[in-house]
Amino acid sequence: MVIDENILHSAGAEVRDYKPAENIFCEGDTPNYYYQIIKGEVKLNNYNEEGKEFIQNILTEGQSCGEAILFIDKPYPMNAEALTECSVLRLHKSIFFNLLSHSPKLCMEVSSFLSQRLYYKFIMMLNISSQNPAIRLKGLMDYLKSFQDDVTPYSFMVPLTRQQMASLTGLCVETAIRTIKHMEKDKILKIENRKILY
Repeated sequence: MVIDENILHSAGAEVRDYKPAENIFCEGDTPNYYYQIIKGEVKLNNYNEEGKEFIQNILTEGQSCGEAILFIDKPYPMNAEALTECSVLRLHKSIFFNLLSHSPKLCMEVSSFLSQRLYYKFIMMLNISSQNPAIRLKGLMDYLKSFQDDVTPYSFMVPLTRQQMASLTGLCVETAIRTIKHMEKDKILKIENRKILY
């Protein structure tokens, strides 16, 4: 969790509910709020000129979305779209900045979270630059598994659909499916009941 929910509530944050496919904010909107997910999943995405979706990240309970953009005077470069039924805490950015200025501990926690996001972006940029789809997919799974204590082979169940993995790595879903099957043959991962174990 980025910020304790009790702190956000006491600062006046309001709870907003979103249905699947509903936008929390859109590319081009002015950032005016800090958003933190109470429950559900949110994807950060863009669409190219042909309408193909590129998913930048999938966020879950306790994570925030779009907070880095609050620190600069720029519009959102992406959409935040609910993947599932979501409840999100929303706090006006002026109050958010006030909280940070009065709590060095909170400021460090937010900075740590922003650093994790930056790390994810660097890892994904490195992997997406590869022409090899197996390297792209393995990089994504390595990153996701890096937060688990158990790093033994096949101990991590990938919490993403093949479509989501394709969108996160810039692949078409057919290529992702085909590559995952090859990775299973090469014993890089296992598939059990359609779930990917890495």
